[in-house]
Amino acid sequence: MRFSLIPIVMSSLYLGAGAVLAGDSVMGEWKGKLRGDDGVERILEAQVVAEGGDRYRAVMRLDKDGSWTAGESAGRRKGETVAFSGSLNPGHGSGGVCRLQGQVDSEGFRGTCAGAGSTARFSLTKMERRPASLGAKPPEEAVVLFDGTGLESWMHRDGQPAGWKLRKDGSMEVTRGNIVTRRSFGDVRIHLEFRTPLMAEARGQARGNSGVYVQGRYEVQVLDSFGLEPMDNGCGGIYRIAAPRVNASLPPLQWQTYEIIFRAPRFDSSGSKTANAKITVRHNGEVIHLNRELPRLTPGGVSNEESERGPLLLQDHRDSVQYRNIWVLPLD
Repeated sequence: MRFSLIPIVMSSLYLGAGAVLAGDSVMGEWKGKLRGDDGVERILEAQVVAEGGDRYRAVMRLDKDGSWTAGESAGRRKGETVAFSGSLNPGHGSGGVCRLQGQVDSEGFRGTCAGAGSTARFSLTKMERRPASLGAKPPEEAVVLFDGTGLESWMHRDGQPAGWKLRKDGSMEVTRGNIVTRRSFGDVRIHLEFRTPLMAEARGQARGNSGVYVQGRYEVQVLDSFGLEPMDNGCGGIYRIAAPRVNASLPPLQWQTYEIIFRAPRFDSSGSKTANAKITVRHNGEVIHLNRELPRLTPGGVSNEESERGPLLLQDHRDSVQYRNIWVLPLD
């Protein structure tokens, strides 16, 4: 997995006690060190999830000799500070779970973890992961499906022109129903980029939901799953078939990538299926499915029957998900 890690300078953090806005700089990924009384330092990471109003949740991970232990804390905005409290397991020989207390302010995310007669201190800096595949240029043989200039390659399933919103930043925004490509594909490599909205008050399937249906039949879920366990109906999941190996999601409002290699199902001369479809998916550069067999269709596609060819479908689930830089390379 290739990422560039960019420290974020803290700016205007606090926007009042109302709903979390797009400029919220508490939400996101943080990284730094936990230093114990013995002077030993370990890497500590936090994924801070905005949960609406003045509420946050921080999923913590601590490196202990190459393995990771986890914890979680809840945060509330109090004036110009977001205060967190929770627990963390520092690992073997630590005397058990420690009580974590911390805060995010203009100096970063810092605090203590106290337990078993000792107190460790931590200091984290906000980071932004930028997948190396963002902005990937299509090979000469590729079919460009969306480059920000128009929707001529797409239509609604009834054949009407695609009615999604074209944005000034070169993306398109979900609206007015599912869209499918006018062209069908068999074996194919797919590149696309997506961005989920910040819907802090929403939970589960109501939080930035869309989907990429390969061949119009097999859905790779698009969802704001930042800070959650990997699930088959979470971001990167093959809906109702397979959870991703890991949750590689970035925070909402950041551009993310899917790179998909798809092998269509095989059929004999009588039309009987001889081999299942297979799929490999990289999410933000990380392999989350590797040659995964697809024994059946996922719900909501273009057909109830499998086929050697089909279009790419992007799902309208009534959330303002955005897509850009979509191209495919036929492999058959």
